[in-house]
Amino acid sequence: MEPAHPYYPLDAKVVGYLANDWDVPTLVCAFLGGWGALLLLTLAVVSVARPSLKMGDKVAILWFVLSGSIHFFFEGYFVYNHTRMAPAQDFFGQLWKEYSLSDSRYLTSDPFVLCMETITAVCWGPLCFLLAYLITVDHPLRHSFQVIVSLGQIYGDILYYATSMFDHYFHQISYCRPEGYYFWFYYFTMNAIWIVVPACKSAPICLSGIHTDCDRLHVPEHRHHHQIDPVHEGRYH
Repeated sequence: MEPAHPYYPLDAKVVGYLANDWDVPTLVCAFLGGWGALLLLTLAVVSVARPSLKMGDKVAILWFVLSGSIHFFFEGYFVYNHTRMAPAQDFFGQLWKEYSLSDSRYLTSDPFVLCMETITAVCWGPLCFLLAYLITVDHPLRHSFQVIVSLGQIYGDILYYATSMFDHYFHQISYCRPEGYYFWFYYFTMNAIWIVVPACKSAPICLSGIHTDCDRLHVPEHRHHHQIDPVHEGRYH
C-alpha cells in the first residue's frame, strides 16, 4: 500500500497532507533571496545611521537581524500554524514541509519541538532585534545581552539534537528520511549554524566584554577625603 505521506516514521500521523506546489529549487531561491534582501537593507540602514561603525559590529548586527527574523517570523509561523502544517501551501508552510523531511516532528505538533520553537520565537527573536539595536548604538549592555541570546540559541539546539537522537537510539524511532542529504544538510548543518556561530563568534567576545560593560555601567562613589586645615597643618612644621 502506498504511504499517505513521504515522512518518517511512515506511520506518523500527518493529518491532511498535501504535496508542495513549488519545487525545491524555487523554494530555496526564494528563501535565500528574501533573507539576502533583508540583510542588504539592514546594512544600508546601519551604514547611514552609524557610518563609523566597525565592520565586526556590522557583521554582528546582520547576524542578529537575520537570526531575529528567522526566529520570530519563520519559526513563529510554525508555532502559530502547527496544527495545520500538513496541508499548508503558502510559502512558509511549503518550506516547513520540505524541512520536515528531515524531522517529521514539525508536522505532528510534537510537544518538545512546539515548546522549544515557542520560546525561540517569543524570547530569542525579539531579543535578537533588541541586540542589533544595542550594538548599533554601542549600549553598555550589548555584551551581556549577547551572552544571554547566544547561550539560549546553543542550549535550544543541543536539546533539539538530543531529543531526536534519544528517540533514534533508545526507541528506534527515526524522524528523518533515509536519504543522507536530509540528515546531513537539512537536519545537521542548518541547525549547527546556531551552535557554531554563537560559540565561535558571540560567546568569546561577550565573555571578554562583560567586564568592560560593568565598568561602563559602574558609577564611582564620591569619596569624601578629610581636608587638613592649612593653618593646623602649619603647626606641625
